[in-house]
Amino acid sequence: MEGTKKAEAVVTVDVYTAKGLLSIDYQYLDVRTEEEFSKSHVGGALNVPYMFKAPEGKVKNPDFLSNVASICKKEDQLVVGCNSGGRSLLACVDLLNAGYVHARNMEGGYSKWVDSGLAEDQGKPPEELKTACKFRP
Repeated sequence: MEGTKKAEAVVTVDVYTAKGLLSIDYQYLDVRTEEEFSKSHVGGALNVPYMFKAPEGKVKNPDFLSNVASICKKEDQLVVGCNSGGRSLLACVDLLNAGYVHARNMEGGYSKWVDSGLAEDQGKPPEELKTACKFRP
């Protein structure tokens, strides 16, 4: 049996590869907070926060894996993103260790997606999309 997977086991893709994967039946799993997600997100994305804001700072969502399991199967193909790639990398490690073999981390997160001009209009000017994706405590 394989040991516990670490960050080195995660397949990380750039935003252009992620966009291509999304066009061939991958699903985008946004692990930012609900507040960040509601401001702006990749079209068709699912949102399951990996962390929450709490008085003591960011805390890991204890129900992350069960929340994902309620909307995704372990064989689903997932592109996982956050704001800059940190939370999504941690989420991918947890997902891989839980048996989600097709989870891909999106390098640079939604910030890079926006900076690369891939964000959909969502009725907001580009400047607003760029600031909407930033995590604000």
